[in-house]
Amino acid sequence: MQKTLQEEVTLSGIGLHTGKEVKLTIKPAKENTGFVFVRTDLEGHPQVEADVNYVVATERGTTLEKLGVKITTCEHLLAALVGCDVDNAILEMDASEPPILDGSSKFFVEAIESVGILEQNIAREYLVIKEVLSYADPASGSEITIIPSDTYEVTTMVDFGTKVLGTQNATLKNISEFKDEISSARTFSFLHELEMLLDHGLIRGGDISNAIVYVDKDLTPETTEKLKKAFGKDNVSIRPNGILDNLTLNYPNEAARHKLLDVIGDLALAGVKIKGKVIANKPGHYVNTQFAKKLNRQWKLQKKKNVPDFDLTKEPVFDINGIMRLMPHRPPFLLIDKILELSDSHVVGLKNVTMNEPFFVGHFPKEPVMPGVLQVEALAQTGGILVLASVPDPENYSTYFIKIDKVKFKKKVVPGDTIIFKIELIEPIRRGIVHMQGYGYVGGTVVVEAELMAQVAKNKVD
Repeated sequence: MQKTLQEEVTLSGIGLHTGKEVKLTIKPAKENTGFVFVRTDLEGHPQVEADVNYVVATERGTTLEKLGVKITTCEHLLAALVGCDVDNAILEMDASEPPILDGSSKFFVEAIESVGILEQNIAREYLVIKEVLSYADPASGSEITIIPSDTYEVTTMVDFGTKVLGTQNATLKNISEFKDEISSARTFSFLHELEMLLDHGLIRGGDISNAIVYVDKDLTPETTEKLKKAFGKDNVSIRPNGILDNLTLNYPNEAARHKLLDVIGDLALAGVKIKGKVIANKPGHYVNTQFAKKLNRQWKLQKKKNVPDFDLTKEPVFDINGIMRLMPHRPPFLLIDKILELSDSHVVGLKNVTMNEPFFVGHFPKEPVMPGVLQVEALAQTGGILVLASVPDPENYSTYFIKIDKVKFKKKVVPGDTIIFKIELIEPIRRGIVHMQGYGYVGGTVVVEAELMAQVAKNKVD
C-alpha cells in the first residue's frame, strides 16, 4: 500500500549553493499525490511536482523549474523519502533550496522516522522492469542500465581518474538498507572544482563539515586563504587520506555511496516506485535525470497499455471444472479456460483460442477471426466469476448483462492466441448491480476493452 508521514516535521538550515537560511516542513499527503514542493516564500505558494520533466539544470545538483518557480538541489531530500519507503509528501520551503545539513540524507531520514510512517488505503503502483534498459552519455563515459529484479537494487561504480580517490563502488541490495548503508554518505568535491565553484559564487552555504573535499592539487597559500575565508576557519590542512581537515570519512567508499544516494534521489523523479536492478557507471545528475526521463516514458507506456503481468505456469485459482461449478455456461458457450487471479475487486481469466472453436467454421472460415461479440461475452463471463465467487451458493445465482459501454476492438484475435481477461470493479456491488471495467490482452497488447454492467439475480426454482 502507499505510505505517507504520520504527521508533519520541520528542519532548518542553509542551502548549499544559495547560502540562504531555509525552513523545510515535510507534511503528510493524500494517496497518489507523490512528492510536491511548495514555495511558501512566494505569492500564492506555487507548487513544483517532483517530476523529471521539470528538470532544467544538473550542474552540481538537480534543479526543477515550473512556471518560473525553481527548486534546487532536491536529490538528497528525495532520496530520503524513497529510502524511508514514502510515496506521498508535501515539501514546504521558504526558499528555493532545501537545507544541506551535513551534506547527506541522514537528518532527513531521522526527521521522517521521528514522526512515523502511515500506511494508506490505495495500492502502490510499480514500474516493473521486464527487459534491459540503458542510457549512455558518450561525452562523459557515464552509463546507467536497469535489469529485471523483484526488488529495487542499485549499484554504482565510480572512477574519477585521480590518485586521491581512484575507483570505488557501492551496492544497495534492498531499499530497506538505505538508512544504515547509504543515508549518511555526504556530498563531496575535488579541490579544483571547489575553487571554481567559489569563484562563481556557488556553495555559499558550504562548510568543511558538510562536504568532503578531496585534494587533487597542491594547496597553495592563495588557495588556503580562499578556503579559510569561504569556510570561516582559522586554518585548513590536508589529512593523510587526502581530504581537507575537520572531517572524518564515514565509510572508505563514501564517495561511491553518495553517488548511489544521488542516483536514488534523481530516479525518484521518474514518479513511480521501481522494481529493477540499477547499475550505474560513473553516474552524475545529468545522466541520472536523462535515465529517469526514460523510465518515466516507460512508466507512461506501461500505464497506457495497462498490461497485467502474470505467471501463466502457476496453479490457477479455478481450472475448467472449478469454473463450471460456479457458472451455468457449458461448451461450446463457455469461453473461459482458467481463472488466474481473484480478489474482492478484480479477476483475471484466460482463454486459449484454438482452430477447433465452433464459430470458426462460419466466421471468416478462410481467414478465421474470433467474433468481437464473443470477446465481450468472455469478458462478461470472467466478470461473472468475480461476482459468483463472492456468494456462498453460486449455483443458485446468475449474472445478466444490463449495459455494455465504451467497447473497443483494437486487434484481431486468431487461432493460436491466448487471451488474458482482466476485470476490475469500478464501484462496489450494490443491490445486485455490478459495474466493471474489462480488458483483454494478447501478447502484452490490448485487443478488446469494455465497460460492463450486470445484475446478479437468484435463479427461479422449478
